[in-house]
Amino acid sequence: MNKTRTVTERPPAEAAAPEPAQSEPLTTIGPARVFSDTRFTSRTLIMPNGQPVPVIAGQVTACGDEQYAFLKAHPDLQPLTE
Repeated sequence: MNKTRTVTERPPAEAAAPEPAQSEPLTTIGPARVFSDTRFTSRTLIMPNGQPVPVIAGQVTACGDEQYAFLKAHPDLQPLTE
């Protein structure tokens, strides 16, 4: 039972990949900002866009501006000062 394989030409991966859309220039968010959870030592907060933000050992870290705004507005969280 021998099957003959046909060779099909594929374009190189570089040619097939679409160019990434450049809507806005990338900006840095600065250092990660840590908040203290005054109510729980472990839980998962869910942002309005569905993204989970875990609280571990009573602390949660904002890794972007949207997370920072969400955590800053939360009544159970306080920003940690260094």
